[in-house]
Amino acid sequence: MGNAYSEALNLTLPKEQSWKNELGRPPIQRPQKPGSQNRALSIASVTVAYNGAQLLPRHFEALKRQIRRIDEIIVVNNASTDGTATLLADRYPEITVLNLSQNSGIGGGLATGLSYAAVTKKYDWVWLFDQDSVPAEDGLERLLAGLRHLDDTEESIAIVAPVNIHPGTKMTWPGLLWRGGRVRESPESSQRITFVDSVISSGSLIRRAAVEIVGLPRSDFFMDFVDHEHCLRLRRHGFRIAVVRDSLLHHSNGDPSKFKILGRTKYWTDHVPWREYYMTRNEIFTVWQYYPKWWSKAFTLYRLARKALYVLLFGDRKFACVRMMYLGFLDGRAGRLGIRFLATSR
Repeated sequence: MGNAYSEALNLTLPKEQSWKNELGRPPIQRPQKPGSQNRALSIASVTVAYNGAQLLPRHFEALKRQIRRIDEIIVVNNASTDGTATLLADRYPEITVLNLSQNSGIGGGLATGLSYAAVTKKYDWVWLFDQDSVPAEDGLERLLAGLRHLDDTEESIAIVAPVNIHPGTKMTWPGLLWRGGRVRESPESSQRITFVDSVISSGSLIRRAAVEIVGLPRSDFFMDFVDHEHCLRLRRHGFRIAVVRDSLLHHSNGDPSKFKILGRTKYWTDHVPWREYYMTRNEIFTVWQYYPKWWSKAFTLYRLARKALYVLLFGDRKFACVRMMYLGFLDGRAGRLGIRFLATSR
């Protein structure tokens, strides 16, 4: 890709119909609040941490260097056992720490952090992060600049997000488009801002008013697909999700390996079996709830079958992973959510 931090502001927004809610409802329109243009936005960040003592210092330094200062930096400590709590207390006393008694996963962590920042403290916007994410020093400034170009008083915009980029492979995650259960990556675009249906939560700037309307991320998902379900819920309520393409977030997001198949370069991230369970279960549950048509379910099953084939071809623990995918499929259809497997599961 070109220089993602280019100063060129070549902004050509799509017509309204191109971002119309694909889940069946038109975008919401709310009246502008008097004087809202002149009021400074209040912004907090929420980072979900679990055994992140080695990763968090770099992450915190990036947050503290933001050109647009963050009003409050908040960390949800997911019952870490590696000295994370000590690190936070000794080196970062200025950071607000929400200590949980047990690991609630990314779902519980995001719900806890947003409940505090958006519901209790009433920050206008909350910047969400995984512990392995490092924003550029102008990351928040660029997101807010994108919001201003979209008219930041228009409350149908629920999320403005950067492009996540893997620092090693340079793979990018520009957001996803959902069309009747079919999902594909947002295509490359010369536009500075594009609209999508779901984004990775890390780096996303989410509006408090949207959270108050649609609710918190699902803590009963534990982890995986939490962000996509929440985004699709926002879209079902008519909210819009914008990706500011000149804002990048370095985010490891796994450790993909590269291989070639039929002459094309592919990347594969190998997951432990219990992760495959949650990824499958939560996606099945979401699609069955939001896209009940048979062709949507069939397309999802096709994608999962293709993934199972890749697991058998390239995975380390092939049959254990496929077994967990099968259990996740059964529980997702039945609506059996919550924490079932942890890192010690086999």
